Amino acid sequence: MLKTKGVLILSILLAGASYGAPGAAPAKKPNIVFILADDLGITDISAFATHYTGKKSEELFYETPNLDRLVGNGISFSQAYANQLCAPTRAAIMTGRYASRFGITTATVVEPTFYNQGLPVPDGFNPHDVVEHKDDIKEPQAWINGSSSTALDPSLTTLPKVLEGYRSVFLGKWHLGGHGAKGFQPQDHGFETLAWFDAAGTHYFDTGATDYKSWPYGWNRTTPIYDTFPRDGLSLGSAGPAPHAGYLTDDLAGRAVRFVHSYAEEQAAGKETRPFFFYFCHFAVHTPLEAPRETIDHFAPKPQLGTLGHSNALYAAMVKHLDDSVGRLVDALEETGLLENTLVVFTSDNGGVEYTDPPATDNFPFNGGKGCLNEGGVRVPQIWWMPGRFEGGRWCNAPVNCIDFLPTLAEITGSKIPQEIDGTSILPLLETPNLKDPAPRTFIWHYPFNLIVKDPDCDVPLPLTPHSAIRMGDYKLIWDWHGRLLLFDMAADPYESNDLSKQMPEQCNRMLGELKTWLKANVDRHYMPRRNPDYKAEGDLRPYPFNDWSGSIFE
Repeated sequence: MLKTKGVLILSILLAGASYGAPGAAPAKKPNIVFILADDLGITDISAFATHYTGKKSEELFYETPNLDRLVGNGISFSQAYANQLCAPTRAAIMTGRYASRFGITTATVVEPTFYNQGLPVPDGFNPHDVVEHKDDIKEPQAWINGSSSTALDPSLTTLPKVLEGYRSVFLGKWHLGGHGAKGFQPQDHGFETLAWFDAAGTHYFDTGATDYKSWPYGWNRTTPIYDTFPRDGLSLGSAGPAPHAGYLTDDLAGRAVRFVHSYAEEQAAGKETRPFFFYFCHFAVHTPLEAPRETIDHFAPKPQLGTLGHSNALYAAMVKHLDDSVGRLVDALEETGLLENTLVVFTSDNGGVEYTDPPATDNFPFNGGKGCLNEGGVRVPQIWWMPGRFEGGRWCNAPVNCIDFLPTLAEITGSKIPQEIDGTSILPLLETPNLKDPAPRTFIWHYPFNLIVKDPDCDVPLPLTPHSAIRMGDYKLIWDWHGRLLLFDMAADPYESNDLSKQMPEQCNRMLGELKTWLKANVDRHYMPRRNPDYKAEGDLRPYPFNDWSGSIFE
């Protein structure tokens, strides 16, 4: 799969003729294929594991030849950031803005919201805010969870509205629509939909769609999970026309391939003149962990089992089907002649999952995983490839963020970049990956929840407390709201092994001040944690005392 010679050489020559000087908008707007994986860890792609650890692909347990070839053909980013969980990243991609501005601070399953419970909405709240969201945590908690919105407002300026003259098509996981609230789904943002589902995973509580094999029933469901859900207020998803493949990842890949062939036929017949923006959001490799038995059996006896902590044959099988889907889609682009004018983007919505039993994956050599603000939770693979334009198998080491996708795609397509965004176009980095001394960036993360996931910076196995973080230039500060600051130099210590907070207190305080100022100015108060009046330090096993540094945020 993912051919790179022969026809592709001609494609590159033809594509090169379609562009002017670097930085100029293309004479012919490119098609865009944007593939978003779910929960794929930073070293789950062999080429990324090789880049960070020096291990050769034949030494690694996972097999990702198609994604490796994307890396070998395109531009890859070694310091690409997402959010710690999927919904905030999806909102950031769609808007070019930090999701916490809209109150999308976490990823919920189908928690009660004011909307789906038919409850009056308190002043200042969103109808799609969760009434309560909490994990089953027995340890003392100094903070009570903040809230989170479950829906992205279609009145916001989102990618389909920004990309001028494009046919925007959506396939896969949405998870930005209030868990099936009518008016907040992909089509309400300007997408044409192929098959889609507005939920965290392939399942939706009692739908019967509990895995990667029985999803169509749940996706086509017309009755909500809550009796209080407003009448005629459900728009949950569509499994698309039958037949359905036996495994979800393969089914979505087949639909993507059919879209490419259909578009090419329409274009050849003169029925379609618009370029396309194809936003393909896989559910893989999100739980529940499920894969065809024959693929699992392929990995179980491999001698590379355990390399880099990768020891789950079931998860390896899921990664393989995800990788195969990328190969099938790029092959279809090449077979139809569309590849020569198509930009392919691949990334993940957060770090890999380490909290399952057994762990799905390991983000080694990075610290932490999904749910954490450590690098293993927020540093993700990011690849851009367009024959004749963004190519060469080069790496860019400048920090970039998921808020950068919208302005970058806007500039590449000659579309107007909205003024009110947090992201920056990274087109100069795509054109010159080794750009010397790019302007220092500042990034913000905010997670106002106690989380059952083990705190990777705590020797005692305790759940995470609310965390916020800021990266300014090479320095990254993680603020544990329980009363701990962690400071790391990302240039010297990307694996977060050397906390500098005691050595550099002034730097710590300056960054904490910047972070708190931003939070106060941009995040509504109910999306912040609030003090637990019943908290007692007795019985708290954390090796550091509670210390409330929220101060000026609530003044």
